[in-house]
Amino acid sequence: MTRLPNNRSRWSLVALAVFLAWSCRPNDETSSRAGTPEQRAALFDTVIALTTSREAFSPAKEQHWGSDPLMSMAAYRDEVVGADTEEALFYALEKVSNARNDRHLDVSLVPGGLRLAESAGVEGGVGPTHLAPVRILPDYGDPSVYFVADVSEDPAHFPEGQAEPGDQVISVNGRPMAEYETAVRPYQASSYKANLRWRLAEDITARTAIMPASFYGDGLKLELGGEDGTVTTVTLPYLHPDSIPWADLSEPNYPGFQLEYSTPTYDLHLPDDDRSVLVLTWYGFRDTMIDDVDKLMDLAVERDWLDYDLIIDGTRSGGGSAGAYAVQRFTPKPFKTTFGNLRISDVVPLFTESKRREIGAGGSMDSGVPEAMDDGSWLMEWLDTDVADSVATGAEYTNNVPFKLAHASKDSDGILKPAPIHFRGRLVCFFVPRRGSHLDQFASIVKDNNLGHIIGMTPGGYSNTWEWDEVLYFPGTDRPVVRFMWNVGHSIRPNGEILEGNPAHPDELVLLTRENFRTYYGELLERAMTYLGG
Repeated sequence: MTRLPNNRSRWSLVALAVFLAWSCRPNDETSSRAGTPEQRAALFDTVIALTTSREAFSPAKEQHWGSDPLMSMAAYRDEVVGADTEEALFYALEKVSNARNDRHLDVSLVPGGLRLAESAGVEGGVGPTHLAPVRILPDYGDPSVYFVADVSEDPAHFPEGQAEPGDQVISVNGRPMAEYETAVRPYQASSYKANLRWRLAEDITARTAIMPASFYGDGLKLELGGEDGTVTTVTLPYLHPDSIPWADLSEPNYPGFQLEYSTPTYDLHLPDDDRSVLVLTWYGFRDTMIDDVDKLMDLAVERDWLDYDLIIDGTRSGGGSAGAYAVQRFTPKPFKTTFGNLRISDVVPLFTESKRREIGAGGSMDSGVPEAMDDGSWLMEWLDTDVADSVATGAEYTNNVPFKLAHASKDSDGILKPAPIHFRGRLVCFFVPRRGSHLDQFASIVKDNNLGHIIGMTPGGYSNTWEWDEVLYFPGTDRPVVRFMWNVGHSIRPNGEILEGNPAHPDELVLLTRENFRTYYGELLERAMTYLGG
């Protein structure tokens, strides 16, 4: 991979000057929402300059993609300058953002800024409002193949041709699959190639504003190749997601286990026989996680499960925080948690004061998730001492500290002991590249500390310690354009490597394919039971 130190140095020299120009925004009522070519050129240069000075670049991710993010962003300069409509400018800026290959970063609408006729998925965190009645997945055994993995059980949802599970997607809305994949790639934010394919497959069936309206019709037209070699064309309606009764053919299932109870964090499955194994279908590390894990531990004591082996199925998990709290209860071994740092830039003083206000008001340090071991004082101590010193000395990055200072102070080695009450058996984890973020941290803790056995594939391959977002204005005006994000801190795996674009790899690789999607979970479970000795 070719690095661009000279370009990065040049942009660093002009970053402050451009930022100051961007900050001065006299009123310009005559400007259109899409601005003039000169304003769009200045906006683009501002984005590049701020990205150069703020972004926490990941060399491992750049090597994975074989590209330099600043060079990839620069390729869209002419498109931004020539974008003379609101829609054209929004999607040009989205391409600029996605050129960094970062799943966490997006572009969103702001009051008074660019407008789109349809905005679901890019405004206020709103997800897709319409879905076609099929689910599509990538075949990880063949980089060119996508296939139908699930369908609605309502025959009325297929008025113009039936899609069958296992059908290969040959074309989407008239575009051959390879051409479609190339066309939609710039609109996809993804840190890791395997995750890109999963997200692209999901988005085939969702109608959102993530891509221009020209990619969609009144329905979704698919050309499909059957497993018997036949080729059919179907046109599927877009429906409200809650109205689709899925067959769940490719969703988690565990032969020989029965669902005991469910929480927002996990579903607990017990064996039909006397095997001492529990299966948890894990859904994420969100605001009820600590209470839900505590409920499991109470039940484990009551029912004498603490010597059981645990299988954690993370294939349907999302992100969140406080995963180390769960790990402390799922293993009898001490372990090193993940670490993180901050890129030193103009953002740091603003970030520090933002956290001071948030913690002072009694808020959480991370998106509503209650931290398990501290009230925010560890974080503020670090920001007011080590981080302030890094700013004063002109360092490029701060020191690495335990992740978000949630579980240990800045001077800690990050080694956490098991909770007083914990499982004493063995640990097995399942992952696929569907989602990442804190799930990637959980997987790296298991892998790098040798806490358990991972079967399946990698998680999604994305995790940043901190992001920063702010409204972009046309330089020299008070006209807002969009909200833009930056990754301003690395997540550090327990083995010392940057995590972004560098996920934990499985101990047993089992690819999800068109041939095995119906039996995939049975195969994962069979391998887990073999590892556990039957």
